[in-house]
Amino acid sequence: MASFMEDIKFPHLSIPVTIKHKQVVLPAGPIPVNNNDTLYLSNLDDTVGCRVFTPTVYFYHSTPSMSKHVVEKLRDALALVLVPYYPFSGRIRGTNNGKLEIFFGPNQGVLMVEGYSSIALTDLGDLSIPNPSWSPLIYRFPDEEPYKVIDMPLLIAQVTYFRDGGFSLGLRMCHCLCDGIGAMQFFNAWATTARVGTLVASPNPCWDREYFLPRDPPLIKYPHFEFMSVVDESNLTSSLWEVKPVQKCYKVSREFQEQVKSMAQETSKDSKYTAFDAMAAHVWRSWVKALNVKPSDFELRLTFTVNTRHMLKDPPLKDGFYGNAVCVACATSKVEELINHPLPWTTDLVHRARVGVNEDYLRSTLDYVEVRRPKTLEFGGKLTITQWTRFLLYESADFGWGRPVYAGPIDLTPTPQVCVFLPEGGINADGMLVCLCLPPTACKRFEELFCLIENRA
Repeated sequence: MASFMEDIKFPHLSIPVTIKHKQVVLPAGPIPVNNNDTLYLSNLDDTVGCRVFTPTVYFYHSTPSMSKHVVEKLRDALALVLVPYYPFSGRIRGTNNGKLEIFFGPNQGVLMVEGYSSIALTDLGDLSIPNPSWSPLIYRFPDEEPYKVIDMPLLIAQVTYFRDGGFSLGLRMCHCLCDGIGAMQFFNAWATTARVGTLVASPNPCWDREYFLPRDPPLIKYPHFEFMSVVDESNLTSSLWEVKPVQKCYKVSREFQEQVKSMAQETSKDSKYTAFDAMAAHVWRSWVKALNVKPSDFELRLTFTVNTRHMLKDPPLKDGFYGNAVCVACATSKVEELINHPLPWTTDLVHRARVGVNEDYLRSTLDYVEVRRPKTLEFGGKLTITQWTRFLLYESADFGWGRPVYAGPIDLTPTPQVCVFLPEGGINADGMLVCLCLPPTACKRFEELFCLIENRA
């Protein structure tokens, strides 16, 4: 395999964790709501794809700067941050029309869990890539239903101490409250407050979900293939769900990304493609070819989110807005077109889907959700790429004991039609990790195709 792309294998582990203590963390001061008050969630917050908890984990080695008990430091800082970020201390409930809202009652708060493991942090081996074996480090309630967000704490934090003094912070944050950029804003405020010892929340957080109210009457101006229910007459979904897929992670150098981008741009003079356009196209083509998707005339979809904050002008969105402000873009192609056309053709599909998201498209999305209110996640013929490389995962996670050794998700296999682009974790690293799921029989074929950067099918 070429040196600019490396298949990173993670160890299969059994991590014993004993939960010692659970506590509710409440805001440290007055908040501007009373019991029985509610807050509006926008239709971007309330899509079916946001009705989930996003699990992440952060690993830290023991350092001399850990003079105060880790849980106490995290708890005290979190209580301070929950004053300006008070919606996190509420709960979600349903309304008569199927929408969700935040409501407030007595002693709700967020949950902090303290656990201990009899093994050392060093026993976990490679901490550079997601590992499904880390799931005991993220707290779940006994017999918790999948995808439950109603009446749940909206932030659940688990600190796990290892035998050698290292520890992990496992988080579950409700996606209804924030997108990735908003989560980083909250997380940075929490970490900075812990580091300096007093509340630091800059920019000043604002709720402002009414900014995304649907129009009256709603006006759906686009087909919104990203939400469409498709009868999957191909072998794509069945090949991924019938056999337990393998989670694969590839370390991709900056040089490799630039090479893919340059190859994609080679025949285009009118459009300037980004590295994401090219890498997303390259992954999509390689994935579909490796899976040998049939029939050839089946319509495939590639979806990904586009940050719309900078597009919103009338009026502009406030800097401190931390809610969901991303829109789902969707590129479509028949199987035969995707596998027979060269990389620049597919890159142009991705590019046009990305630049097609504007304020008008966003307003149409809000109206579509208002009218149709999709109830289930649609997987038919779809690959979703999630770009975490734009988030300052490592830079935002210094609570006073330095950058984490690893910051990010743990497991992709529950939704095997998702590919994640993660930042590489080293201090001077400038590459990224491409993590996705494949049937065992398709892994070698994908690697061969992914390494083959050629301007032809």
